[in-house]
Amino acid sequence: MAMKAIVKSVISGDSLLLRGNPGPQNQIPKERVLHLADIQAPRMGTASREDEDWAFESREFLRALAVGKPVTFTSTHSLPPSDDVPRDIGTAEINGVDLATELLKNGWAKLKDLKRDPTDEDLRKKDIEAEARAAGKGIWNPHGPKARTTNYMMPTDSQGFITEWKGRPIDGLVEQVKDGSTLRIRLILPDGDHQFVNIALAGVRCARVAAKPGETSEPWGEEAKFFTESRLLQRYVKVHLLSLPNAAPTPFQAGANASAPPPATIFIGTVLHPAGNVAEYLVSAGLARVVDWHAGMLTSSGGMERLRAAEKVAKEKRACLYANAPAPSAKSNGTAINGNSRSFDATVVRIWSADQISVVDRETGKERRVQLSSTRGPRVTDPKQAYWAQEAREFLRKRLIGKHVKVHVDFIRPREGEFEERECATVRYGGQNSNIAEQLIEKGLAAAVRHKRDDEDRSPDYDKLMAAEQVAATEGRGIHSGKDMPAPKQPLNISESAHRATTFVNGFKRLGRIPAVVEYVAAGSRFKIFLPKDNQVLTLVLSGIRAPRTARNASEASEPYGPESAEFATRRYMQRDVEIEINDADKSGGFIGALYLNKTENAAITLVREGLATVHAYSAENLPWAKQLYDAEAEAKQAKRNIWKDYDEEAEQAVEAPKEDANGPLKTEYLDVIISDVRTKPQFAFSIQILNTEGIASLEKLMREFSLHHKTVAAPAGFVPKAGDLVSAKFSDGQWYRARVRRSSPIKKEAEVTFIDYGNQDTVSFKDIRPLDPKFRSLPGQAHDARLSFVKLVPADSEYHDEAIDRFRALCEGRKLVANVDHKEGQLLHLRLIDPTDPAVAQDPYACINADLVREGLATIDKKGCRYLSAYPAMAKKLQEALATAKRDRAGMFEFGDVEEDD
Repeated sequence: MAMKAIVKSVISGDSLLLRGNPGPQNQIPKERVLHLADIQAPRMGTASREDEDWAFESREFLRALAVGKPVTFTSTHSLPPSDDVPRDIGTAEINGVDLATELLKNGWAKLKDLKRDPTDEDLRKKDIEAEARAAGKGIWNPHGPKARTTNYMMPTDSQGFITEWKGRPIDGLVEQVKDGSTLRIRLILPDGDHQFVNIALAGVRCARVAAKPGETSEPWGEEAKFFTESRLLQRYVKVHLLSLPNAAPTPFQAGANASAPPPATIFIGTVLHPAGNVAEYLVSAGLARVVDWHAGMLTSSGGMERLRAAEKVAKEKRACLYANAPAPSAKSNGTAINGNSRSFDATVVRIWSADQISVVDRETGKERRVQLSSTRGPRVTDPKQAYWAQEAREFLRKRLIGKHVKVHVDFIRPREGEFEERECATVRYGGQNSNIAEQLIEKGLAAAVRHKRDDEDRSPDYDKLMAAEQVAATEGRGIHSGKDMPAPKQPLNISESAHRATTFVNGFKRLGRIPAVVEYVAAGSRFKIFLPKDNQVLTLVLSGIRAPRTARNASEASEPYGPESAEFATRRYMQRDVEIEINDADKSGGFIGALYLNKTENAAITLVREGLATVHAYSAENLPWAKQLYDAEAEAKQAKRNIWKDYDEEAEQAVEAPKEDANGPLKTEYLDVIISDVRTKPQFAFSIQILNTEGIASLEKLMREFSLHHKTVAAPAGFVPKAGDLVSAKFSDGQWYRARVRRSSPIKKEAEVTFIDYGNQDTVSFKDIRPLDPKFRSLPGQAHDARLSFVKLVPADSEYHDEAIDRFRALCEGRKLVANVDHKEGQLLHLRLIDPTDPAVAQDPYACINADLVREGLATIDKKGCRYLSAYPAMAKKLQEALATAKRDRAGMFEFGDVEEDD
């Protein structure tokens, strides 16, 4: 009885493997072997024996004629089954053509010796065989088969074979389907040799099929195998070899690329049939899953994108392997997430680490901290990763800080252990809309996260990230280099103490503008600066301005607009490349100077213009940009920005009117004074006590009671003074005086104080400091800060500076003098000092110590700092005469000629 089947494959020129059609529920059809009766073809070889002559050509003829086609066959004799597969001897026809006859006719088989009487059909076939032999067809060709070598084993030099053929298509014939995504292919090499290889389809993995009796196939494994067999088995294909089956690149692994891989048992590649790539069809049918780490091999050709599209189709249909796939995450859709925009334009204001940044939404002004999606940077806490962590952070800083970026929040990573909830986003920048995570990974400065199989929370460019990592690993970049890079050295903190800072000031002055990076913003006018060239950090305080203070801890309160000033400075200058100029150092080790962004923007002027700082007149007066500071402040006042929100211009003018009058000559007011203290740091200044007043009389009484008080009252245990506290402090003479704490160091157990009745300053141990009893608080401090009217001593860098200080001390310190107040700058008094014992005073009303110092070449006229000078024309004339005398006599600083500064 004739039966019908499909030719699954051709075993040799005289044997076929047949299969039925799929069952009602797509059950895998049964198979059987059919040996064509009465003919014999050359036997195909194996790993242990070579092909017989013409074996491949004979099988190839029958393969081209029969594979995949319906066949009608009749079994004349049954043989014992092999591995539960029935075997028959019989005849077969395709479209009415007898296969045995066709093989004999073309010389690819010969008749067996019959052990029976020949029939008419036997005689007909014998005549056909004789004709083929006479014509030299097939196996009867007198010249014999073409010489070729057939290698049934995988190449021994796996890497060499991949290197030779990578990127070059090779013709191949699929000889076996081990499972849906694993094939055994005969490669037809250009020189005619045949090389057998095992190929895993790139980008996909099918369920495993049982390989031994008693094993169970994984769900959908048999279906995937049948899917591939029915389309590719014994069909010609184009093979593209891509890679050895190494595991995904492992970052941070020392010597990752040090040794050559062992001989491989399988290659990874793509197998293309004229009808398309079977891997894509397997995925869209739900019979294969996408392998993420193959993205590096496929993304550049668009293969991974097509696989993802196929995967999407399978998930939507919930086909086979994707029957239980989770529904698309709700949080992946929509335009808002947690009440915030999902996609927005932003400015990068801070780089936290190799994979986290802070951005400010340009529309709302809100700052958001985001994690780069599917990206894991090296950790600075791991010594083996610390070098690359810093390199990655610097890469991001140079590429992104202060730049306009486009942010798309892909998903939210929930809180887990010590990790807070975090928005995970794709960040793009520049005209090319480049994904910064992709660039980071391609440089070998981060790795792509290995997500769980059904984890949909991942970057939309995940395949590109994997491809970038493949490139970095192949070329041994960064974390894939296998190099043990030493952890970066900690920078030297040159602001650790005032003594250390002072040693650097002159060197910095000579350098002028110094390239630097803003490491941290402590307050609107206080920055932590990193000097990359010297690996140093310092504290920089902007000169000429005062920004409102911010609270340093929960117990403190910020000054109005302190947080706003700090936030503005953070967003504008944090982690930026800047230039700094150093003028001086303060007593805490901070450097006083200027900060420039983009070479032209002076940070101090910008803060004042924004109304987030005020001009500090005393420190601004000698700055080259003082006028710009005052102009910026006037602009902020007019616009009523921030600090000047409630500024009333009319009221201010009403207050300033007398000040303008005060710039005229003040009413002569002679005071008896004594110079109680002379200071040279940070610049020349002195303090006075005004004699013959109730305050001085009260002070004398207070000091007597003060002395008795401290003989009878014990010091409180554990007292720690704080900055700004009024205290009792013991001076170096062993006596107790009232003082105010300037700064306190609990570590050193000492504080810097100013003695409020004398003006001098000192550093005092905690054991010599006590809280000031309330009964001694009512009397105001009797020391008044002062400076010389009209003139200033020679600058500190002059060789005559010390001489000028000594001369001032000799003329003034501890002496009772007469002073006239020529100008008041807040609490600072501008004084003309007169020595009542000087005979010239009786003859000349303008004779004074101020003019004497100019005449001796130890001081100059201060036109910038004393703008009121023009209001005293007689005094100005007196000073000009004194200056001319000094120059004529080559006194002091004019010893070698006219060296007066140009005003």
